[in-house]
Amino acid sequence: MGNPYIRRDFERVSPQLVAKAKAFPAAILADVGGRRGTLGGRIQGLSKAMKVAGPAFTVEVRPGDNLMIHAALMLAKPGDVIVVDGKGDLSCALTGGLMAAHAKAAGIAGFVIDGAVRDTDECAQGDFPIFAAGCNPNGPTKGVAGWIGIPVSLAGTTVNPGDLIVGDADGVVVVPREMAAEIVGGAQAKIDSEAARIEEIRQGTLLPGWLPGVLRTAGVLGGKEEL
Repeated sequence: MGNPYIRRDFERVSPQLVAKAKAFPAAILADVGGRRGTLGGRIQGLSKAMKVAGPAFTVEVRPGDNLMIHAALMLAKPGDVIVVDGKGDLSCALTGGLMAAHAKAAGIAGFVIDGAVRDTDECAQGDFPIFAAGCNPNGPTKGVAGWIGIPVSLAGTTVNPGDLIVGDADGVVVVPREMAAEIVGGAQAKIDSEAARIEEIRQGTLLPGWLPGVLRTAGVLGGKEEL
């Protein structure tokens, strides 16, 4: 029987799919995926310029303890995004500048943490992406067992090991691994559709073609009533 706290082997989205996903905003991928899969808005990048994409390397910790994140830094593969279920606790920071430097040197793609971080000014000016729920100068304990490589929940959304994580200035979207190829494959069509609508607006067509029908179905407009 293996270590019950650490699941080392799981299937990840491919590097080729991650490379394709990087070309698209998180919002586009969320729309194509059915307008779902985003982490709650409390989880934001330390800088609006930060972007991250990669397979989820999931970590579950007790609030205020980062022991398992240190283990994750040694076990995650280059390109992984370390995703931490910190229970939304903001009483102390789970990571800071030292751990970010370690992660960058190990080739980790970024951190997504439902908890607090520190050294935020330093980290915000760096090039290692960190998305977190808040900040706190207080440091964590390092002595409570947690889990690695299991499904976790961050800000209302389930993240499975190997899922596609994409984060940018709007926040973070989780694309289920089994659906990632289909969703990323449909993203360009959504981009093209929005570009076409913007061109219509520029040409003076302000009323979206779909809006009157939906308003009638909702009972807002009468049968022949127009906006």
